[in-house]
Amino acid sequence: MFRPVFPDADGHFDYLPEGTLEFAEAHVFGAARFALDVWERYFGRRIEWHFAQDYRRLEIGILPGLNNAYAGYGFMEVGAHRFPDGSHAPYALNFDVVAHELGHLILYSTVGLPTAATQQGEYFGFQESGADTTALIAALHFESLLERLLAETRGNLYTYNELDRFAELSPHDQIRLASNDSKMSDFAAGWIDEHALSQPLTGAIFDVFVDIFQEILVEHGLVPRDIAELTRDVRSQPQNAQIIQVAFDAAFADRYEDFRAALVEARDAMGFMLAETWKRLSADYFTYLAVAETMIEIEGAMSGGRYRRALVESFAWREIGRVSAGPRLAPPGPLSHSHSARTLVPGIQDQLPKMSYRERVLFAGIAP
Repeated sequence: MFRPVFPDADGHFDYLPEGTLEFAEAHVFGAARFALDVWERYFGRRIEWHFAQDYRRLEIGILPGLNNAYAGYGFMEVGAHRFPDGSHAPYALNFDVVAHELGHLILYSTVGLPTAATQQGEYFGFQESGADTTALIAALHFESLLERLLAETRGNLYTYNELDRFAELSPHDQIRLASNDSKMSDFAAGWIDEHALSQPLTGAIFDVFVDIFQEILVEHGLVPRDIAELTRDVRSQPQNAQIIQVAFDAAFADRYEDFRAALVEARDAMGFMLAETWKRLSADYFTYLAVAETMIEIEGAMSGGRYRRALVESFAWREIGRVSAGPRLAPPGPLSHSHSARTLVPGIQDQLPKMSYRERVLFAGIAP
């Protein structure tokens, strides 16, 4: 039995030495609490756990042998990423991973869970996309990230950068990117992994965020309109990338505070827009089109259509609303979350056959 970790006389945990289990425990708690504080501000209220009727609080466990991370009915389990050379990166020390799992719990509490009769594949993709977005917006509340991001990109967020690298594992490795080229037609014939299925929606929301940021830069006279327009077509015209970067370098040269203020404004616009969108969504018969239509409606009410073009064009480019995801093509694998303990609430779990020990181990992603 381990002793509980307590704060010092001033209420802080910074006396704990790095590399210890106690430090990891304090870090995972702090990351979850910070992300929750961020999103409760955007929701304008306390976010109640979807398991509140059975458990008073969320229990977070650190499991070094777990090659994954989960959050479910009353729990969060955090493991580690294993590299081919035998080393590992503890997820308890990775803010993105913890905030991502916290994002799932927020979505369960606000959007809910579908029944077996009403569930659609796009719901599970939305869960992964929404959790990634939860982590992205929360991370933008760290001043150190704002500084590094702007120093690295000079405000040109369409470049490969730290912001769009979810669950960064090393300077060159991450689990997936927010800035991606996935479209719904990639999944029209069907899908296997909900993480891959999430990419068109995550990409669309990331593009909207970047477009909002750039629109603010233009409105404040920080970046010329013609340069902002060029960035919209940089995927199809990569030859313009250097011209765009040179322009951003010149604009950013002595205007860090102005660029930072624009980035914070865009962050908050997206945070409030997503929170209001999620409040209005239903888990039953879920579609990405419902997300797009609701976000466009919310943006109109919040900003009077100021960013409507960004939303319409981004969702259209991803084919959201025009192409729907096909059926699941294979049973859930060991790393899938869509049919794991995280999505089973007591009322549903009691109706299902009990899994064997081997099945539980495989679903947990632990090597037998």
